[in-house]
Amino acid sequence: MSVSHFSPRDPKPKRDPLALAPEECGRGHACQFCPEESSCRLEKGHHEKQLLESRLAQIGQIIMVMANKGGVGKSTISSNLAAGLAERGYRVGVADADIHGPNQSRFFGFVGERVRLDERGLGPRAFTATGLDYPILVGSLAFMMESDDTPIVWRDAYKHDFMHHLIGSFDWGPLDFLVIDMPPGTGNELITLADLLEGHDVAALLATTPQEVALMDSLKAVRFCQERGMPLLGVVENMAGVTCPHCGGEFHLFPRDHLAAALNEVGVSSLAQIPLSPTLASGSDAGRPIVLDAPQSAEARAFAPAVDACIAHARVGFAAAAADSLRAMGQEATQSAEIEEALAAVPAEQRESVRSELAALFGHQPQPPAGQDDSSG
Repeated sequence: MSVSHFSPRDPKPKRDPLALAPEECGRGHACQFCPEESSCRLEKGHHEKQLLESRLAQIGQIIMVMANKGGVGKSTISSNLAAGLAERGYRVGVADADIHGPNQSRFFGFVGERVRLDERGLGPRAFTATGLDYPILVGSLAFMMESDDTPIVWRDAYKHDFMHHLIGSFDWGPLDFLVIDMPPGTGNELITLADLLEGHDVAALLATTPQEVALMDSLKAVRFCQERGMPLLGVVENMAGVTCPHCGGEFHLFPRDHLAAALNEVGVSSLAQIPLSPTLASGSDAGRPIVLDAPQSAEARAFAPAVDACIAHARVGFAAAAADSLRAMGQEATQSAEIEEALAAVPAEQRESVRSELAALFGHQPQPPAGQDDSSG
């Protein structure tokens, strides 16, 4: 309990040095964006930490799309993965962490648009499409640049700050999935975000192409995840094959036997093979993810296993977290109520399968409360 006292009419209350808890300013953005930063006497470190935690508390599963080598289609995979999750009825955000090449503004049709700062923070752009229950929220440095061809020449300290802004200053709201489009390499941005997200539900998805040089770099990212203890869902192979526009036959530009062998050796599975496709490239340039624009196409269907893997991982994490929480309570009567309260946040069509997973953990079948229609949303 704070012992701070001030008049409610005072627009700029002074900090009580005897306060038992740091005073909150109520702003939803980092101190660097605040016009009162130079004169503010509140505890800035506390504000930055609280801001990050409040954002992360509303986010379910975080997926970091990594590629230790540039040019392998990581941004294409990130945008279509997010679109695929949104198409399944989830609330999805895309955080563009690629400082030197922020492309998500283009992939979702927001080139040249800007974000505004208000009391809640930076407002991400909202991508809507027919069939989506929720818009896809997009946050990117591109929305704060003077023009798309402005080069970003930053030292690591500035990059470190922007990673915090990307998660903490953007007003993400409640999300089921936050897909982070990572820059290539295992440098400052990756280390900062890995530290920032420590203790939260984070998993990695690795993008690569079948060439030897790309594979060599990809294995470094695999090792990073293993040493960090970050779950690696698997690999998405981009440019994995070509369909002949004349005969319709499929062939591979690059042999993939060495890729399959290398992934098997490190215990990582190949989740999906995305073809090298002009349609996929043109859809990205036009700002329309092919998963939404042509859902029955071969290119769109190729992304489905990666989407499924993300959902399956999130379900397992949800079930484990729910089980741990309920076991800690140690009350059978409370367990049923807590399960149903948690299940209410799960899409109706997935609720029964999640309940079955929980039943396997508890060793009994939790039943819906009397009178509750489990088919309701």
